[in-house]
Amino acid sequence: MEEKQGSVRISPQVLATIARLTILSVPGVAQLHHDLSSDVDRLFRGKGGGGGVSIDIVDDAVVVDLGIVAKRDVNLYELGREIQAQVSRAIKDMVGMPVLAVNVHIADVSPATDD
Repeated sequence: MEEKQGSVRISPQVLATIARLTILSVPGVAQLHHDLSSDVDRLFRGKGGGGGVSIDIVDDAVVVDLGIVAKRDVNLYELGREIQAQVSRAIKDMVGMPVLAVNVHIADVSPATDD
């Protein structure tokens, strides 16, 4: 007989942190794009995130919206697909929740720097 031990709840902020750390480790990402409208949406609708990452839980699955600034000279399509794959895998591996969508919004490309 299996004994019930209680429940485990994962905060949307934890999911946002996982996504944020994963994004910043992807080559070609310069930084997260901070969007004020996503912060307002988070406050009024109870979504987790902020700072370029928005998390929504739909039927016990995760929907992630990301805003990034890409490095120059990067294939933006391939970068977006890589971010989708890595964020989805990180959430599945660390939390065990299914991921419905990872929406990547490339807001800008970083300017050239003198390195």
